[in-house]
Amino acid sequence: MAETLLFELVSPAKLVISQPVEMVVVPGAEGDFGALPQHAPLISAVRPGVIDIYEGGKVINRIFVAGGVAEVTGDRCTVLAEEALPVAELDSGKIATRAAEAEKALAAADNDFARDQAKLALAVAQAMLQVLQEKPAAH
Repeated sequence: MAETLLFELVSPAKLVISQPVEMVVVPGAEGDFGALPQHAPLISAVRPGVIDIYEGGKVINRIFVAGGVAEVTGDRCTVLAEEALPVAELDSGKIATRAAEAEKALAAADNDFARDQAKLALAVAQAMLQVLQEKPAAH
């Protein structure tokens, strides 16, 4: 059996995943990074994107995260995500609505905080749409 590390994905609502994995690829703020057993300690901001979970050299699960923070140690990778949703559950209609609402909020923003929040919401919706475009047609 291959060596594993514990992967934990936590959203504000719940513990999404807690399982041993061979590797997990996280969308870090500076680019995607893979966490393997015996990884050097690392803390990274997480940008909106997909976490790929590997078992047997293959991706067994894909989860969209809206951003957050990741901590990696030699035996664990923990991601505290602002929002987490299985890629299979992404819905183009809901995402389009979300993007339109973010665009309206951006247009109506009358201060820096509101503008930043709207830009972030729009970036998340755009990242979700990009993931849907990358999905194989069989899904």
